[in-house]
Amino acid sequence: MRALLIALPLILATPVLADETTGTILAFDRVAKIVMLEDKTIWPLGEGTEVAADLVAGDKVKIVYVGGGDAGVAGITSILRSDG
Repeated sequence: MRALLIALPLILATPVLADETTGTILAFDRVAKIVMLEDKTIWPLGEGTEVAADLVAGDKVKIVYVGGGDAGVAGITSILRSDG
């Protein structure tokens, strides 16, 4: 029990790691705040998501997000144009 109490703050203090993916935009609905990539994945944008202002269909993008484990994606940090 004591070991658990000692380890608990270390477990809770573990930083959340961001992950990323790339793709090409198929559709971008600014009103509904969603981006659909050519592979048909849909990425909902949150209030704090950094989005390049001039993204359009056909742009190659890098999406940085926080994984939510079994729940999927916990939040999208940014969707920005990529070089490749």
